[in-house]
Amino acid sequence: MTNPNSSAGLLERLFKLSENKTTFRTEIIAGMTTFLTMCYIIIVNPMILSETGMDHGAVFVATCLAAAIGCFVMGIIANYPIALAPGMGLNAYFTYSVCLGMGVPWQTALAAVFVSGLVFIAISMFKIREAIVNAIPMSLKLAIGGGIGLFLALIALKNAGIIVDNPATLVGLGDLKQPTVLLALFGFLMVVVMHHFKIRGAIIISILVLTAISTFLGLSEFKGVVGQIPSIAPTFMQMDFEGLFTASLIGVIFVFFLVDLFDSTGTLVGVSHRAGLLKDGKLPRLKKALFADSSAIVAGAALGTSSTTPYIESSAGVAAGGRTGLTAVIVGLLFIACLFLAPLAQSVPGFATAPALLFVGVLMIQGITHIDWDDITEAVPAFLTIVFMPFTYSIADGIAMGFISYALVKLLTGKASTVPYMVWIIAVLWALKFAMFGG
Repeated sequence: MTNPNSSAGLLERLFKLSENKTTFRTEIIAGMTTFLTMCYIIIVNPMILSETGMDHGAVFVATCLAAAIGCFVMGIIANYPIALAPGMGLNAYFTYSVCLGMGVPWQTALAAVFVSGLVFIAISMFKIREAIVNAIPMSLKLAIGGGIGLFLALIALKNAGIIVDNPATLVGLGDLKQPTVLLALFGFLMVVVMHHFKIRGAIIISILVLTAISTFLGLSEFKGVVGQIPSIAPTFMQMDFEGLFTASLIGVIFVFFLVDLFDSTGTLVGVSHRAGLLKDGKLPRLKKALFADSSAIVAGAALGTSSTTPYIESSAGVAAGGRTGLTAVIVGLLFIACLFLAPLAQSVPGFATAPALLFVGVLMIQGITHIDWDDITEAVPAFLTIVFMPFTYSIADGIAMGFISYALVKLLTGKASTVPYMVWIIAVLWALKFAMFGG
């Protein structure tokens, strides 16, 4: 009989291992598996956010700590095998659309993330979040994910030098003979092949291999693997709320909120379904899971990173047998251990992360196959959502065009009564924003 005071007894009471038909060893393996599939974020996130002027080392620490906090809360409070970290797509929106595109200081952008997290906490206490998600047409939900996938692909191709500026045609093909371009293409193929053969950690392996080759060829400087933990002071509690509540920045808060709303809810349900944790199609302890998500956003913004969200890569750990929050806790502990790997993160050249962004784009765009392309009133708004994101270099503009066109097309084809009231509200708000303040 298990001693209730032993560590094994504590873990059993906390995570209900037996009830969920799992073991301590299985949860450890599952946690390590999930971590290997998503730990690329400790390299990619600081690289993206540092383009705003944020300190690379501080963002690296904030990324590790925000991920760890999110995993711990999800694991201990909600008891789900779902790991969290700063989200891909959201960090790109933060950097390229808000800070570089709109000229918003990163301190103000962090304040917008913080407020969006507070809104999440508020609506998660009630059933407002589910009501909003259910009210948005499935075609627009799927299109938003697909559009972000193309947006990430454009960023990846630009960072790798595969796509370059062309005054005559806006964009053009880069010099494919450049070593960095060839290495980026090689890295992408490496990820694809490893993913096909179900090799865990394909993305991080690709990044490390490209970094090693780049160092050997003298294309980048190797700064070591293990070192002192960087100071988080340059980003910690640096949020600037002054001037945040203007029309344009309220739109920014809304996009942070909306994108994470779909991303996190979809991931929670999808991973839980694969783990067999849904009961009658519903997620038990949903409020606790939503609290873990929203509290991680707030904590991450305070530390100095863009929105933290559940990772679909958690399904890799579930496939390895993870069924409880212990899996998420293991992932959190491994992120803490990564704090000592700052020199390695700083050694990675920009082109080495391009394959990761491009491959994540592949994964995100797959959902558009479920859009009803035969219904033109669904297809056109979905198409506009998808193409406006990369072509305007703005996730927000893509979402706006999707909602506005959805309402207009349905209205003009006599299907206005089928449009949920929430879509009308969002469409009108975006239309007013464009009318009063422009793009």
